[in-house]
Amino acid sequence: MNNKLVMVSAAFQDHITQNLLLDHNVSMCSRTANHPRDGGRVAENRLHDEQEEREYVLDPPSPRLTLAQKMGLVAPPSRRLTEEEWIRVKLRSTQEGDSAQPCVICREEFRLQPQVLLCCSHVFHRECLEAFERFSGRNFCPMCRKEQYETRLIHDAAQLFRHHCATRIQACWRGHVARRWYRDVRKTLSPTDTRLRRRFFEAKLQELSDSFVRYCHTDVEAFLSDIDRSLSSSRAVFQQLERNGVSEPQESDWDRIQSQVMQRDVWDCPICLTALSSPGPGPGAETHRPGAGRRSILLSCSHLFHQWCLEAFESFCVDSRPSCPLCRSAYYKRLF
Repeated sequence: MNNKLVMVSAAFQDHITQNLLLDHNVSMCSRTANHPRDGGRVAENRLHDEQEEREYVLDPPSPRLTLAQKMGLVAPPSRRLTEEEWIRVKLRSTQEGDSAQPCVICREEFRLQPQVLLCCSHVFHRECLEAFERFSGRNFCPMCRKEQYETRLIHDAAQLFRHHCATRIQACWRGHVARRWYRDVRKTLSPTDTRLRRRFFEAKLQELSDSFVRYCHTDVEAFLSDIDRSLSSSRAVFQQLERNGVSEPQESDWDRIQSQVMQRDVWDCPICLTALSSPGPGPGAETHRPGAGRRSILLSCSHLFHQWCLEAFESFCVDSRPSCPLCRSAYYKRLF
Protein backbone atom coordinates (compact mmCIF):
# COMPACT_ATOMS: atom_id res chain seq x y z
CA MET A 1 0.00 0.00 0.00
CA ASN A 2 2.81 2.33 0.84
CA ASN A 3 4.57 1.39 -2.38
CA LYS A 4 1.44 2.21 -4.36
CA LEU A 5 1.11 5.61 -2.74
CA VAL A 6 4.75 6.31 -3.45
CA MET A 7 4.25 5.39 -7.12
CA VAL A 8 1.15 7.59 -7.42
CA SER A 9 2.85 10.56 -5.76
CA ALA A 10 5.93 10.14 -7.96
CA ALA A 11 3.71 9.96 -11.06
CA PHE A 12 1.85 13.15 -10.13
CA GLN A 13 5.10 14.93 -9.36
CA ASP A 14 6.53 13.93 -12.74
CA HIS A 15 3.35 15.06 -14.50
CA ILE A 16 3.36 18.47 -12.78
CA THR A 17 7.08 18.96 -13.47
CA GLN A 18 6.78 18.17 -17.16
CA ASN A 19 3.76 20.49 -17.56
CA LEU A 20 5.64 23.36 -15.89
CA LEU A 21 8.68 22.77 -18.10
CA LEU A 22 6.45 22.60 -21.18
CA ASP A 23 4.72 25.89 -20.33
CA HIS A 24 8.10 27.54 -19.71
CA ASN A 25 9.49 26.35 -23.04
CA VAL A 26 6.36 27.52 -24.88
CA SER A 27 6.58 31.01 -23.33
CA MET A 28 10.29 31.27 -24.17
CA CYS A 29 9.63 30.22 -27.74
CA SER A 30 6.83 32.76 -28.07
CA ARG A 31 9.05 35.56 -26.73
CA THR A 32 11.82 34.54 -29.09
CA ALA A 33 9.36 34.45 -31.98
CA ASN A 34 7.91 37.86 -31.09
CA HIS A 35 11.34 39.52 -30.59
CA PRO A 36 13.80 37.78 -32.90
CA ARG A 37 17.36 38.89 -33.38
CA ASP A 38 18.68 40.05 -36.74
CA GLY A 39 20.23 36.68 -37.48
CA GLY A 40 17.02 34.93 -36.48
CA ARG A 41 14.99 37.27 -38.70
CA VAL A 42 17.21 36.53 -41.70
CA ALA A 43 16.97 32.80 -41.05
CA GLU A 44 13.21 33.08 -40.65
CA ASN A 45 12.88 34.95 -43.96
CA ARG A 46 15.03 32.36 -45.70
CA LEU A 47 12.98 29.55 -44.22
CA HIS A 48 9.77 31.33 -45.22
CA ASP A 49 10.99 31.62 -48.81
CA GLU A 50 11.89 27.94 -48.89
CA GLN A 51 8.59 26.83 -47.37
CA GLU A 52 6.38 29.30 -49.20
CA GLU A 53 4.42 26.66 -51.07
CA ARG A 54 4.75 23.84 -48.54
CA GLU A 55 1.82 23.01 -46.26
CA TYR A 56 2.61 21.99 -42.70
CA VAL A 57 1.03 21.85 -39.23
CA LEU A 58 1.77 24.89 -37.08
CA ASP A 59 1.15 23.23 -33.71
CA PRO A 60 4.16 21.68 -31.93
CA PRO A 61 4.30 17.87 -31.79
CA SER A 62 2.57 16.16 -28.92
CA PRO A 63 4.79 15.71 -25.81
CA ARG A 64 5.58 12.24 -24.61
CA LEU A 65 3.18 10.71 -22.10
CA THR A 66 3.97 11.23 -18.47
CA LEU A 67 3.96 8.45 -15.89
CA ALA A 68 0.60 9.60 -14.54
CA GLN A 69 -0.92 9.47 -18.04
CA LYS A 70 0.53 6.00 -18.60
CA MET A 71 -0.92 4.78 -15.30
CA GLY A 72 -4.33 6.23 -16.18
CA LEU A 73 -4.28 8.78 -13.37
CA VAL A 74 -4.47 11.72 -15.83
CA ALA A 75 -6.28 11.82 -19.16
CA PRO A 76 -3.84 11.69 -22.09
CA PRO A 77 -3.85 14.53 -24.68
CA SER A 78 -6.08 14.28 -27.71
CA ARG A 79 -4.77 12.46 -30.72
CA ARG A 80 -3.28 14.56 -33.52
CA LEU A 81 -4.84 14.49 -36.96
CA THR A 82 -3.12 12.34 -39.53
CA GLU A 83 -2.22 13.46 -43.06
CA GLU A 84 -5.26 11.68 -44.52
CA GLU A 85 -7.55 13.42 -42.04
CA TRP A 86 -6.04 16.80 -42.94
CA ILE A 87 -6.69 16.04 -46.61
CA ARG A 88 -10.37 15.39 -45.85
CA VAL A 89 -10.59 18.62 -43.80
CA LYS A 90 -9.03 20.62 -46.61
CA LEU A 91 -11.36 19.01 -49.16
CA ARG A 92 -14.38 20.03 -47.06
CA SER A 93 -13.05 23.62 -46.81
CA THR A 94 -12.46 23.72 -50.59
CA GLN A 95 -15.99 22.52 -51.28
CA GLU A 96 -17.39 25.26 -49.02
CA GLY A 97 -15.25 27.87 -50.83
CA ASP A 98 -13.75 29.42 -47.69
CA SER A 99 -10.46 30.35 -49.41
CA ALA A 100 -12.32 32.29 -52.10
CA GLN A 101 -14.19 34.35 -49.48
CA PRO A 102 -12.75 37.17 -47.33
CA CYS A 103 -11.38 36.44 -43.87
CA VAL A 104 -14.28 36.48 -41.38
CA ILE A 105 -12.17 38.33 -38.78
CA CYS A 106 -10.80 41.29 -40.78
CA ARG A 107 -13.21 41.03 -43.77
CA GLU A 108 -10.34 41.41 -46.25
CA GLU A 109 -9.20 39.19 -49.10
CA PHE A 110 -6.50 36.61 -48.36
CA ARG A 111 -4.39 37.35 -51.46
CA LEU A 112 -0.75 36.38 -50.70
CA GLN A 113 -0.91 36.71 -46.92
CA PRO A 114 -0.32 33.61 -44.73
CA GLN A 115 -3.47 31.51 -44.39
CA VAL A 116 -4.27 28.88 -41.73
CA LEU A 117 -6.75 26.01 -41.85
CA LEU A 118 -8.31 24.78 -38.62
CA CYS A 119 -9.26 21.17 -37.95
CA CYS A 120 -12.91 22.31 -38.11
CA SER A 121 -12.33 23.29 -41.82
CA HIS A 122 -12.52 27.07 -41.17
CA VAL A 123 -9.91 29.38 -42.77
CA PHE A 124 -8.45 32.64 -41.40
CA HIS A 125 -5.48 34.94 -41.78
CA ARG A 126 -2.65 33.70 -39.63
CA GLU A 127 -2.11 37.12 -38.09
CA CYS A 128 -5.85 37.59 -37.53
CA LEU A 129 -6.14 34.25 -35.70
CA GLU A 130 -3.10 34.99 -33.52
CA ALA A 131 -4.55 38.42 -32.64
CA PHE A 132 -7.91 36.83 -31.83
CA GLU A 133 -6.27 34.30 -29.50
CA ARG A 134 -4.17 36.99 -27.85
CA PHE A 135 -7.08 39.35 -27.11
CA SER A 136 -9.65 36.66 -26.21
CA GLY A 137 -7.31 34.70 -23.93
CA ARG A 138 -8.76 31.41 -25.13
CA ASN A 139 -8.11 29.04 -27.99
CA PHE A 140 -11.39 28.40 -29.76
CA CYS A 141 -12.54 28.80 -33.36
CA PRO A 142 -14.07 32.23 -34.07
CA MET A 143 -16.73 30.56 -36.21
CA CYS A 144 -17.87 27.35 -34.48
CA ARG A 145 -16.26 27.91 -31.01
CA LYS A 146 -14.43 24.57 -31.16
CA GLU A 147 -11.73 24.46 -28.48
CA GLN A 148 -8.28 22.87 -28.61
CA TYR A 149 -8.10 23.01 -32.39
CA GLU A 150 -5.18 22.24 -34.63
CA THR A 151 -3.91 24.63 -37.31
CA ARG A 152 -2.26 23.98 -40.65
CA LEU A 153 -0.63 26.48 -42.99
CA ILE A 154 -2.13 26.32 -46.51
CA HIS A 155 -1.76 28.36 -49.73
CA ASP A 156 -5.09 27.87 -51.51
CA ALA A 157 -6.01 31.56 -51.42
CA ALA A 158 -2.57 32.56 -52.73
CA GLN A 159 -2.94 30.14 -55.64
CA LEU A 160 -6.41 31.47 -56.42
CA PHE A 161 -5.11 35.05 -56.28
CA ARG A 162 -2.21 34.23 -58.63
CA HIS A 163 -4.62 32.49 -61.00
CA HIS A 164 -6.92 35.53 -60.93
CA CYS A 165 -4.00 37.90 -61.61
CA ALA A 166 -2.75 35.72 -64.47
CA THR A 167 -6.26 35.65 -65.94
CA ARG A 168 -6.53 39.44 -65.83
CA ILE A 169 -3.06 39.87 -67.35
CA GLN A 170 -3.93 37.45 -70.17
CA ALA A 171 -7.25 39.23 -70.76
CA CYS A 172 -5.51 42.62 -70.97
CA TRP A 173 -2.87 41.26 -73.34
CA ARG A 174 -5.45 39.57 -75.57
CA GLY A 175 -7.47 42.79 -75.64
CA HIS A 176 -4.35 44.72 -76.63
CA VAL A 177 -3.56 42.25 -79.41
CA ALA A 178 -7.16 42.35 -80.68
CA ARG A 179 -7.25 46.16 -80.68
CA ARG A 180 -3.91 46.36 -82.48
CA TRP A 181 -5.11 43.84 -85.08
CA TYR A 182 -8.33 45.83 -85.54
CA ARG A 183 -6.38 49.06 -86.03
CA ASP A 184 -4.20 47.36 -88.65
CA VAL A 185 -7.30 46.02 -90.41
CA ARG A 186 -8.89 49.49 -90.43
CA LYS A 187 -5.73 50.89 -92.01
CA THR A 188 -5.71 48.36 -94.85
CA LEU A 189 -9.37 47.54 -95.59
CA SER A 190 -11.85 50.21 -96.61
CA PRO A 191 -15.33 50.10 -95.02
CA THR A 192 -18.45 49.36 -97.03
CA ASP A 193 -20.42 52.39 -95.86
CA THR A 194 -20.17 55.32 -98.30
CA ARG A 195 -19.57 57.98 -95.67
CA LEU A 196 -16.98 55.89 -93.82
CA ARG A 197 -15.30 54.95 -97.10
CA ARG A 198 -14.95 58.63 -97.98
CA ARG A 199 -13.37 59.35 -94.59
CA PHE A 200 -11.06 56.36 -95.06
CA PHE A 201 -9.70 57.62 -98.38
CA GLU A 202 -9.46 61.20 -97.07
CA ALA A 203 -7.35 59.94 -94.20
CA LYS A 204 -5.20 57.94 -96.62
CA LEU A 205 -4.66 61.01 -98.81
CA GLN A 206 -3.80 63.11 -95.79
CA GLU A 207 -1.35 60.45 -94.64
CA LEU A 208 0.35 60.41 -98.03
CA SER A 209 0.56 64.21 -98.05
CA ASP A 210 2.04 64.25 -94.57
CA SER A 211 4.59 61.61 -95.47
CA PHE A 212 5.56 63.57 -98.60
CA VAL A 213 6.08 66.73 -96.58
CA ARG A 214 7.89 64.82 -93.83
CA TYR A 215 10.34 63.12 -96.17
CA CYS A 216 10.92 66.22 -98.30
CA HIS A 217 14.49 67.38 -97.64
CA THR A 218 13.85 71.00 -98.65
CA ASP A 219 12.05 73.66 -96.67
CA VAL A 220 8.31 73.72 -97.33
CA GLU A 221 8.12 77.51 -97.46
CA ALA A 222 11.05 77.69 -99.88
CA PHE A 223 9.44 74.95 -101.97
CA LEU A 224 6.16 76.87 -102.20
CA SER A 225 8.04 80.10 -102.97
CA ASP A 226 9.79 78.38 -105.87
CA ILE A 227 6.40 77.23 -107.17
CA ASP A 228 5.08 80.82 -106.98
CA ARG A 229 8.12 82.16 -108.83
CA SER A 230 7.74 79.50 -111.53
CA LEU A 231 4.07 80.40 -112.00
CA SER A 232 4.90 84.11 -112.20
CA SER A 233 7.59 83.45 -114.81
CA SER A 234 5.26 81.27 -116.86
CA ARG A 235 2.50 83.87 -116.67
CA ALA A 236 4.90 86.62 -117.78
CA VAL A 237 6.03 84.53 -120.77
CA PHE A 238 2.47 83.85 -121.88
CA GLN A 239 1.53 87.51 -121.50
CA GLN A 240 4.54 88.54 -123.57
CA LEU A 241 3.62 86.09 -126.30
CA GLU A 242 0.06 87.35 -126.28
CA ARG A 243 1.18 90.97 -126.59
CA ASN A 244 3.54 90.19 -129.43
CA GLY A 245 0.82 88.31 -131.28
CA VAL A 246 -1.79 91.12 -131.05
CA SER A 247 -2.04 93.19 -134.22
CA GLU A 248 -3.49 96.68 -134.45
CA PRO A 249 -7.20 96.59 -135.40
CA GLN A 250 -8.38 98.07 -138.69
CA GLU A 251 -11.28 100.46 -139.10
CA SER A 252 -13.68 97.61 -139.75
CA ASP A 253 -12.46 95.89 -136.61
CA TRP A 254 -13.15 99.04 -134.61
CA ASP A 255 -16.69 99.15 -135.96
CA ARG A 256 -17.23 95.55 -134.93
CA ILE A 257 -15.79 96.23 -131.46
CA GLN A 258 -18.04 99.28 -131.08
CA SER A 259 -21.10 97.22 -132.04
CA GLN A 260 -20.15 94.70 -129.32
CA VAL A 261 -20.08 97.53 -126.79
CA MET A 262 -23.50 98.70 -127.91
CA GLN A 263 -24.91 95.17 -127.62
CA ARG A 264 -23.47 94.74 -124.14
CA ASP A 265 -25.20 97.94 -122.99
CA VAL A 266 -22.94 98.48 -119.96
CA TRP A 267 -22.23 102.17 -119.39
CA ASP A 268 -20.25 102.19 -116.14
CA CYS A 269 -16.49 102.55 -115.87
CA PRO A 270 -15.11 99.35 -114.31
CA ILE A 271 -12.39 101.35 -112.53
CA CYS A 272 -14.26 104.25 -110.88
CA LEU A 273 -17.75 102.68 -111.15
CA THR A 274 -19.27 105.91 -112.43
CA ALA A 275 -21.29 106.50 -115.60
CA LEU A 276 -19.71 106.57 -119.04
CA SER A 277 -20.81 108.78 -121.91
CA SER A 278 -23.35 106.62 -123.70
CA PRO A 279 -24.86 107.64 -127.04
CA GLY A 280 -28.56 108.13 -126.72
CA PRO A 281 -31.50 109.91 -128.39
CA GLY A 282 -31.96 113.64 -127.78
CA PRO A 283 -29.66 116.33 -126.56
CA GLY A 284 -28.14 116.02 -123.11
CA ALA A 285 -28.38 112.25 -123.05
CA GLU A 286 -24.68 112.02 -122.27
CA THR A 287 -24.73 114.23 -119.16
CA HIS A 288 -27.78 113.10 -117.24
CA ARG A 289 -25.61 111.08 -114.74
CA PRO A 290 -22.42 111.93 -112.78
CA GLY A 291 -19.29 111.35 -114.81
CA ALA A 292 -21.16 111.22 -118.09
CA GLY A 293 -19.28 114.24 -119.41
CA ARG A 294 -15.85 112.60 -119.18
CA ARG A 295 -14.13 111.34 -122.29
CA SER A 296 -14.17 107.54 -122.75
CA ILE A 297 -11.57 105.17 -124.20
CA LEU A 298 -12.46 102.04 -126.15
CA LEU A 299 -10.01 99.13 -126.04
CA SER A 300 -9.46 96.51 -128.70
CA CYS A 301 -10.85 93.90 -126.29
CA SER A 302 -14.22 95.74 -126.40
CA HIS A 303 -13.95 97.11 -122.84
CA LEU A 304 -14.76 100.76 -122.17
CA PHE A 305 -13.16 103.06 -119.52
CA HIS A 306 -12.84 106.70 -118.63
CA GLN A 307 -9.77 108.20 -120.25
CA TRP A 308 -8.46 109.55 -116.95
CA CYS A 309 -9.11 106.28 -115.13
CA LEU A 310 -7.25 104.23 -117.76
CA GLU A 311 -4.31 106.67 -117.83
CA ALA A 312 -4.07 106.49 -114.04
CA PHE A 313 -4.17 102.70 -114.19
CA GLU A 314 -1.40 102.64 -116.82
CA SER A 315 0.74 104.98 -114.75
CA PHE A 316 0.66 102.58 -111.81
CA CYS A 317 1.44 99.45 -113.89
CA VAL A 318 5.01 98.13 -113.66
CA ASP A 319 4.92 96.42 -117.07
CA SER A 320 6.15 98.26 -120.10
CA ARG A 321 2.90 97.53 -121.88
CA PRO A 322 -0.05 97.26 -119.49
CA SER A 323 -2.90 94.81 -119.93
CA CYS A 324 -6.64 95.34 -119.76
CA PRO A 325 -7.87 95.78 -116.13
CA LEU A 326 -10.73 93.31 -116.80
CA CYS A 327 -9.47 90.55 -119.11
CA ARG A 328 -5.70 91.05 -118.65
CA SER A 329 -5.08 90.99 -122.40
CA ALA A 330 -2.90 93.34 -124.46
CA TYR A 331 -4.87 96.08 -126.17
CA TYR A 332 -4.96 99.00 -128.53
CA LYS A 333 -7.13 102.00 -127.64
CA ARG A 334 -8.96 104.89 -129.28
CA LEU A 335 -11.38 107.60 -128.18
CA PHE A 336 -14.99 106.51 -128.04
